[in-house]
Order: sequence, then structure tokens, then C-alpha cells
Amino acid sequence: MARVTDEQPVPVGLSTASVWPLRAGAAFELAAELGYDGVEVMVWADPVSQDVTALRRWSRRTGVPVLSIHSPSLLITQRVWSPDPVVRLRMSVDAALELGARTVVVHPPFRWQRRYGDAFGDLVDELEASSGIEIAVENMFKVRPPGGSRNSRVSAFRPSIDPTDVGFRHYTLDLSHTAAAAMDALALAQRMGEGLTHVHLADGTGVPKDEHLVPGRGGQPCAEVLEKLVSSGFGGQIVLEINTRHAVTPAQRVRDLAEALLFARFHLGQ
Repeated sequence: MARVTDEQPVPVGLSTASVWPLRAGAAFELAAELGYDGVEVMVWADPVSQDVTALRRWSRRTGVPVLSIHSPSLLITQRVWSPDPVVRLRMSVDAALELGARTVVVHPPFRWQRRYGDAFGDLVDELEASSGIEIAVENMFKVRPPGGSRNSRVSAFRPSIDPTDVGFRHYTLDLSHTAAAAMDALALAQRMGEGLTHVHLADGTGVPKDEHLVPGRGGQPCAEVLEKLVSSGFGGQIVLEINTRHAVTPAQRVRDLAEALLFARFHLGQ
């Protein structure tokens, strides 16, 4: 795991995806209001998330730094910035450099992205070496194929949903994804080892879909993972990536985001 190099506490950030359907600017405002240490920008359909100048303006206006950039890796973002995944990853690194972010989060290549998949490991190494940005490859989960049976699941990623099967210098551990994949989160963190530099903190009940619950509301060992990180001298970043789209009022969204932050800080010993 990434190691602490000083006495500074582990930063706890808020993903801009956590305020959807509100735009990224609302995440900066809520992060400032609630006392988060920064934000992770999910680059997707929201025009603000794609605009480095606008993001810099929001960061300066609120005093909230950008900790990380989530590269547009989702199915719905395959044409954000460019239809070429190589260009998208390069632009994500450029955005991180311009905004002073430490980390770029990226998903493994999709199975059908053969050329990108073949070159992915070398591309990540090249970009990390040239930029100094940590490119943290995220664990994923299997999905039910169209027309498949209730229990059938396939991986859309090559070579698998587990990036440690390939081996990268840096990893993102997503606890909603481990829930959906029925993976042992503590064991995966152990396999990631010192390469674990970034955590998407959320929860899940174990159903095969990406729930992104407030930590503590599902069955994942969220508390145990955080406490293990602290005892291991973790020097990376924690980002709350939860789903508040069903919040019926703005106050409920604020309560969920505040509860998630309190959970993280308590189990990090902050």
C-alpha cells in the first residue's frame, strides 16, 4: 500500500459523481460546506466536468482542491473528449497536471478494445513516467449479458475484473465493485499491496450491480479496510463515491454526504 511519508492525515475527498444529477460545481460547494479535503472529478456528460478552466474556477472559488481525476472510462462516456481511449487517458493526465491532482483513476480496457487493451500496460507506464501522476487502475465487476439468465454473469473487461491479474504500479480499490463482484475486499487490498494508492469508499449488499451505498449501510468491510489502511501506514487518498440520486430533498443528500464523511474520518482515526 502507498505509505505515509509525514504526519499529515489521509485526505478524504468527495467524488463529483456523488452529487449526480447535480453538476460538478455542486460537489465543490458541498465538499467545502461539509469539510471534505478535496474532490475527485468524474469526467462524464456534465460539461463542467470536461472543462479544466471551469473546474479550476470552482476550486479557487470554494477553496477545495482537486485530488484526482476519474478518466472517462464508462460506457456512457466513450465519446467524451475523444472516441479514442488512448486520447481520453492522455487528456485525463493533462487535466490532473493542470489542476494539481495527484491521481488519475481508470478502468481496465473493455474486451472489444483490442488495440487499446494490448497497449494499455505500456501506455500507463509511459504516462506515469512522463507526468509523475499516479494512474490507479480500478477493480470492476461482472454484469448480466442482454438476454442472459438471472444468474449468468460475464466480464466486459480484458483480461479480467481484477487488475492484479495483470499487475500495475498503482491501484484503486472500489468497495461497491467488490460487493457487486462478490470479491473479498480485504484480500484484494492485500493483493494490491503497496500499489494500493486510492480507495473509492462506498458499500454494497452483494447484489450484482453497482450500488454505491453510504458506507455502513451494506455488507462490505468498509470499517475494517480503513482501519487496516491506517495500521499499514497508508499514504494514499480516500474518495467517497456514493449514490445520492434518490435523495428526495437537498437536505437528505447533505445528510448522506455528511454521514459518509463522518464514517471515513472515524475509522481513519481522524
